[in-house]
Amino acid sequence: MDSAIIAVFSIAYVAIAFEHRLRIDKAASAVVAAGVLWTIYAFASADSAAINAQLGHSVVSVAQIVFFLMGAMTIVEVIGLHGGFQIVAARIRTTSLPRLMWLMCLVTFFLSAILDNLATTVAMVSLTKKLLAKESDRLLFASMIVIAANAGGAWSPIGDITTTMLWIGGQITTTAVMSTVFAPSVVSLLVPLLLVSRQLENRRFACGNMVEDEGASAFERNAIFLLGVTILLLVPVFKTVTHLPPFLGVLFGLGILWAFADTLHRGKPPADRERRALARALERIDLSSLVFFTGILLAVAVLEHTHILTRLAAWLDQSVGRLDLIVFLLGLASAIVDNVPLVAASIGMYSLDQYPPDAFLWTFMAYCAGTGGSILIIGSAAGVAAMGLEKIQFFWYVRHMSGPALLGYLAGAATYVAAHNLLH
Repeated sequence: MDSAIIAVFSIAYVAIAFEHRLRIDKAASAVVAAGVLWTIYAFASADSAAINAQLGHSVVSVAQIVFFLMGAMTIVEVIGLHGGFQIVAARIRTTSLPRLMWLMCLVTFFLSAILDNLATTVAMVSLTKKLLAKESDRLLFASMIVIAANAGGAWSPIGDITTTMLWIGGQITTTAVMSTVFAPSVVSLLVPLLLVSRQLENRRFACGNMVEDEGASAFERNAIFLLGVTILLLVPVFKTVTHLPPFLGVLFGLGILWAFADTLHRGKPPADRERRALARALERIDLSSLVFFTGILLAVAVLEHTHILTRLAAWLDQSVGRLDLIVFLLGLASAIVDNVPLVAASIGMYSLDQYPPDAFLWTFMAYCAGTGGSILIIGSAAGVAAMGLEKIQFFWYVRHMSGPALLGYLAGAATYVAAHNLLH
C-alpha cells in the first residue's frame, strides 16, 4: 500500500509541476490525487469506520484553512470593489521599482507576524495587482511577497500555522520564539530581497488602475478600507480571546463587513447596489486555487494517516543523527510536502520530556518549517495563494526565485545556529 501511495503522490506532484505543458489544471491533478489516495487507503484497510473518522478529521482541518482563505480573499475583493487600494497607493511616495519592492516586502514581513502569512499574502499580492501594470514585475513582486510573508510568519506564534501548532502544543513560548527566530527570519528575507531588487536596477514603475469602481465616494472607500483592514487585524485577537479557530473570526468579520456594505448602499438604485455587493466579490475570488488547496492537503493527509511521514522522520533520526541537520532537512522537505504534517510528525516523534519547551529543536523547527516552504511556490499556503492570484508557473518560480529563496533559507539557518552556539 505504501508504495502505491507514494507513487500516486509523486505522479500527482509531477502533474502539478508540469501543469502548463500537460494543459491540465493543477486543481484537477490535486483533487484526482486526493480521491485515488483515499481510495487506495480505504481498500487496504478493513476498518472503514476508522478511515471515515480520519477523513472527517482531515476535512475539518482542511476546511478551516480553506474557509479562512476564502474569507480573507473576499474581504480583500470588497476593498478592491470600493477602490480602497487607492488609499494605500496614494501614500506610496516612490516611483522607483526597487524601493517599492523593499517597502512592500518590509510591510509584508511585519504584517504577517501580526496577522497571518496567508491573509497578508492575499492582501499584498492583490495590492501589487492594482499598483503594477506589467505582468513580469507583478510576478517578481508576488514571489518576493511570499518569501517575506513566510519569513515574517515564522517568528510569531500566530504568523504561521506550524508556529501556531508548536505554540499551542507547548513546545515554544511567545517570548522565546520571537527573540530567537526574529534575526534569522530577517536574514532569510534580506538575502533574496537584495538579489532580486538588484535585477530591477533603477527602473520606474507604471501604476495600474487603482480605482475599480469610480462610483464609490471617498467616504465609502475609506470606510470599507478601514473596516476591512481592521477585521483582518483583529482575527488574531479574536482567536486569543475566544480560543476559537481563526477561520471563524474571518467569517464573522466578513458578515459584519457584508452587513455594513449593504447598509451603506441601502438607499441607492439596484444597479449601483449590485456593482458593489459582496456577492460580486465572492464571484471574483479564485475558486480554482481553493479547490487545488483542498485537494493537495487531503492528499498529504493520507501520507500522514498511513504514518509515511512519521517513518520518514524516524529514518532521518536514525540515518542523520544530528538534530540541527534533521530539522534543516525537514525545512527543505517542507518545500515539497506540506509543512503542517511534517511538523505534526516531528511533534509526535519527540516528547517534551526529552526536549523541554523552547529547546533548540522546537525554535529551530519554527524557523525551518516556516521559511523552507518559500523555496518552491507550492511549498507553503502563502505560495499556493499567490500562485492562484497571479497565475505563477511552477517552473518560472524555480528559475527565478528558488535560488534566492534557498540562499536566504541557508543564511537564516546559519544565523540561527551561530547565535545559538554563541549564547549557549
